Amino acid sequence: MSSHEPPAPEPGARILNFRRRTGAPTAGGPIKGPDRETTDDLAKYSRDDTPDDYRHRMTVNAIAFAFVVLLGLAGYWLADTMATMRKNQDCVLTGRRGCTPIEVPAPDRY
Repeated sequence: MSSHEPPAPEPGARILNFRRRTGAPTAGGPIKGPDRETTDDLAKYSRDDTPDDYRHRMTVNAIAFAFVVLLGLAGYWLADTMATMRKNQDCVLTGRRGCTPIEVPAPDRY
């Protein structure tokens, strides 16, 4: 058997021929039928010819970015605090002493 010959079909296998439908809408063609009403209704959402206020948009984007950064920092602080509390609680529940270090300032030497 050469490498150019197709393999023998399996028993019970069928080959289906797919043909392009003649009535299918094309990408650039006009819309016909009930979809035309939906397209007409979308016209009320179109933008008018007023220019964009890029300064305002950039200000709002900067404020949103700062809010997201603050939210991330707050989440990190909360997770770190919870991990510290869990570590201290595990230490106390195992019966050990001195789980939480107490900072005592060194006495002044004259």
